[in-house]
Amino acid sequence: MTGVSSVHLVDADDIDLYPISSAERLDSHYFVPWNLKRWRGSDFRRFGYDDPEMGWFGRELFDIAQDETPIGTLPCDDEALAFLLRIPVSRWRDLNSRVVSPLHGWHRVQCDNGQVRLAHPVVTEIAMTALGSKKRNDAKNADDRMRKRLGTIAGHLVNSIPGGAQIAKSDDRLNDISDWIEGAYPGGSATLKRVREALNDLSTHR
Repeated sequence: MTGVSSVHLVDADDIDLYPISSAERLDSHYFVPWNLKRWRGSDFRRFGYDDPEMGWFGRELFDIAQDETPIGTLPCDDEALAFLLRIPVSRWRDLNSRVVSPLHGWHRVQCDNGQVRLAHPVVTEIAMTALGSKKRNDAKNADDRMRKRLGTIAGHLVNSIPGGAQIAKSDDRLNDISDWIEGAYPGGSATLKRVREALNDLSTHR
């Protein structure tokens, strides 16, 4: 089987740069927000009524792109696109040769990994919205974990360490103990034993 490779090195000035890095991941991206009002009024949906087969595979490509790298893109070559749609290459080429093809609205973009791939403005917008939500959730989860960790440290100080109640009133001291534990036990929890170790070591360096 012969085909055109999806990897093309090009001058970055020739085409648009894709805004999402190939390093970004959406491993739990099982839900895609979809603007029904925009979809119902779109030209592509109208074209799909005239050619339902084209419309079906075009809609499939919107969803398939969510799992690609970079997120929201598609390969440029026929063999790869046919494989993603699980259809023979000849059938894909027939679809893609129609007056309106499943790739209606897609255009070539330069990705940060050196590849030239296909992007669609609406799909890109959806992917960027999902990434923004993920980053906000990640930040919130990190803040929640830190609050819980500092609360655990404060609890050990107040309940189990003589004189610890005064230390627990200082945010700086709590953060110092947390940082020490993370440095000594990366990813480890703030156990009473480790809090005591942190206090002993920090006290010798003050």
